[in-house]
Amino acid sequence: MRQKNKLGLFDFTMIVVSLVIGMGIFRTPVNVAAASPSPIIFFCAWLAGGLVALCGALTYAEIGSRLPVTGGYYKVFSYAYHPSIAFAINCIILVSNGASGAAVALVGSEYITGVIMPGAKNAGYIQTVHISIALAAIVIFYGVNMLGLRPSAKTQNVLMIIKICLILLLITPVFFASSNISSDLIAGSINPTFQEYLKAFGIGLVAVSFTYGGYQQTINFGAEVNKPARNIPLSTSSTTFFWKE
Repeated sequence: MRQKNKLGLFDFTMIVVSLVIGMGIFRTPVNVAAASPSPIIFFCAWLAGGLVALCGALTYAEIGSRLPVTGGYYKVFSYAYHPSIAFAINCIILVSNGASGAAVALVGSEYITGVIMPGAKNAGYIQTVHISIALAAIVIFYGVNMLGLRPSAKTQNVLMIIKICLILLLITPVFFASSNISSDLIAGSINPTFQEYLKAFGIGLVAVSFTYGGYQQTINFGAEVNKPARNIPLSTSSTTFFWKE
């Protein structure tokens, strides 16, 4: 592959951002809050998940820089263990990625349906619309990826810049809100025991891990990244660190 057809630092950074900042952040906070008996547990789950994500990002960045190949998962497990184990791991990843893609598409379709059909009451009809929008999104972006590396990278860059701007727009009102406003999002039992705290923390950490996840897919892009020994660690670790914060 010619040098100019490879992903640069900005292109690859946008891919990492898109993998980490997906639709999960628009859905999982309310789930973590509902499971948390106190604000401390809520924030501890996010901080712990961020720390784990940062360690994981640094690990995968090191692997990707040392073995910059296409299909990194298979190559790494094949080299470290056996091709049969690598094949089994790839099968698991294929299924899990398909399920994650479907979940993300459905979450997005729910928000889109709420905008274009705010007054809809028929549950069956709404569900059909959700599935239709999700399928359309999957087909469209699959077609964009089939156009090649550069067109898909440019599309990714534009969409990520829009997403980042919208996220900044979403969180800006927090800094102008009145300080005496109380939130009822985090609720639980009156006197939760240590076991209930631990259970809530674990439940919240599952949702948080889903939100922070995605950086591990970067080792599959190694052969398509320009100067992988420099750009893969820089993009993966820095993106996950700043998003964690």
